[in-house]
Amino acid sequence: MTGTLNSQLLNLACGLFLLTAIGVLWRRELSALIALLTVQGLALTGIAVLLAVEDRSGEAAAVAVGVGLLKAGLLPWLLRRVLAQVPGARETAPLVNVSASMLAAAVLVLLAYAAARPLVDLAPAATARAAPVGIAVVLVGFFLAATRRRAISQIVGVLLIDNGIAAVAFLATGGVPLVVELGVSADLLLAVLVLQVLTTRLHAAFGDTDLDELRELHD
Repeated sequence: MTGTLNSQLLNLACGLFLLTAIGVLWRRELSALIALLTVQGLALTGIAVLLAVEDRSGEAAAVAVGVGLLKAGLLPWLLRRVLAQVPGARETAPLVNVSASMLAAAVLVLLAYAAARPLVDLAPAATARAAPVGIAVVLVGFFLAATRRRAISQIVGVLLIDNGIAAVAFLATGGVPLVVELGVSADLLLAVLVLQVLTTRLHAAFGDTDLDELRELHD
């Protein structure tokens, strides 16, 4: 009974994890993107907690706590501080419109499940069967980073990629070593801090953070 319940909770967390990534493609308000990223961080934390409970591993529990603090707490908070420089900002002219983005998301999810079929066949456990969700989020993150113009949108895409990679690591291997997760998290934290500094400087100098407009600048 406990195993069935854990499997159902894992499927629920994975479903929420994927839906938030698709929701990021649907919404244009930068504040909504950050909110969805926060929910995704909570879903990833839930996946890590369920695996830690199943394995009864103290190290896995420590990783789950770290994931929750960083991905559902610190990183979204830093992004909100960046957004405070340009309140009410939204993607006004993404390279791909919402309808096409939704279609692309469906194709990317199907591609992820097709690419992960050998992994699922090799290890037909519940966690391995859910691993394609992480791959799908990685692909969606790449798509978001490539088709949005705002700097915050693009860094959200990078964070989606990292969340997807972490989900694949958790689901395919039962977790990642604490030192590895800390190292990756430190890199992400540094990237967001750099983004905060750059966004503040760009907004002060040019009044916007649309990267396509900055390409028109000449020395």
